Amino acid sequence: MEVILKQDVPSLGYTNEKVNVKPGFARNYLIPQGMAILATETNKKILAENLKQKAHKEEKIRHQADDLSVSLKNLTVRIGAKAAESGKIFGSVNAIQIAQALKDQFNFDIDRKKIVVDQDHIKELGNYKAKINLHKDISVEINFEVFAE
Repeated sequence: MEVILKQDVPSLGYTNEKVNVKPGFARNYLIPQGMAILATETNKKILAENLKQKAHKEEKIRHQADDLSVSLKNLTVRIGAKAAESGKIFGSVNAIQIAQALKDQFNFDIDRKKIVVDQDHIKELGNYKAKINLHKDISVEINFEVFAE
């Protein structure tokens, strides 16, 4: 029996995938649990249209991420921190400060969860690199400078 999965089912398939299963498994488990629907002609057409719309939205998001990566490519973000004479800063610089500096200096609103700093915490003055994951396969590396205030 062919069904269309409405959610990911371990060891069976992923969302919006057509799979063949035994009739009893479909009728007694997948369909009552809301994990799948029967793969009728109507449901197949609906699935095709949903996948088409999803692909269009995904392409639009990917295009926006690509444009943003070009804008971010050669930027150097400056982050001020209170520091001792030896060059060690009080506290640390992390993704939150980088995201805030990008917003303040260049007006780019980037989620802090998308920013990956090479080290866990930056605790000294200097120049560093951070990676920003804009899309699942688009990322850009930016430079940032930590200076003493």
